[in-house]
Amino acid sequence: MTLINQNSRRDFLKVGALATAAALLPRTNLLAAPATQHAGLQLYTLRNELTKDLEGTLRQVAKIGYKEVEMFAYNGKFFGKSAAEMKALLKSLNLSVPSGHYTVGKAMKGKGTLLDGWKEAVDDAATLGQKYMVCAYLFPDERTKLDDYKEYADLFNKSAEVCKSAGIQFCYHNHDFEFKEMDGQLPYDLLLKNTDPKLVKLELDLYWATFAGQDPVALFKKSPGRYPLWHVKDMEKEGDHTFAPVGTGSINFQRIFDAKKIAGMTHYFVEQDQTKGPALEAIATSYKNLGKLNV
Repeated sequence: MTLINQNSRRDFLKVGALATAAALLPRTNLLAAPATQHAGLQLYTLRNELTKDLEGTLRQVAKIGYKEVEMFAYNGKFFGKSAAEMKALLKSLNLSVPSGHYTVGKAMKGKGTLLDGWKEAVDDAATLGQKYMVCAYLFPDERTKLDDYKEYADLFNKSAEVCKSAGIQFCYHNHDFEFKEMDGQLPYDLLLKNTDPKLVKLELDLYWATFAGQDPVALFKKSPGRYPLWHVKDMEKEGDHTFAPVGTGSINFQRIFDAKKIAGMTHYFVEQDQTKGPALEAIATSYKNLGKLNV
């Protein structure tokens, strides 16, 4: 099956260049769910809302109950704001930013990528308070052969050294394509083998790993302590098994959370690449259902 969110990911870097609108989002009747330890939200889920009203959308995220957010679309600024400005805004909403997403900058060139302005990106991440910087996605043109992954392993190690100097941990976030054989090897295994396990950790997307036929718990046991970050989204039980709010699909999250110590998990983020209804309602459902688990 082709990558479900391939087209939407092409907008990944464009969002950060858009100015925020003045009008506030309409107020909703979403009620805050029970507090969930470490629960965070990858803001990509709300990319459309954020471009219309940055502060109003973040206020809704805080109202639902999220305490942490994971950034995306950095291009020298965060949604048009400097690191200091964004930090002040998030602090006013009682939101912290333990992590952020970045891209290589080969297929889609731009500032703040691993290949262009990385040191500045690391400095801004440190100002914002991030403890993790994650390579979020390899575009199709960036991964046409197995040797591409060998080059990225070297690039990740070098990028991670820059992160380390600022007290930040570098990570790599998977989709499903890393688990498809190329020349008899899994690119994911190659990345694990050729990156320094202390410099390069993993953010496991539980949906995409499951979608690719992998068992997250088995991955944790294979590389214990290397998975400090998770993306948590569910999979529809029927049809094309696309994204679903946590607790409404087929993934057994309790089993996975029971293995969090093996994984070395420190933070987890709700993410839903696409939603069939309002995205704010989807993340509220996920937050509420996570509150029912022993996390």
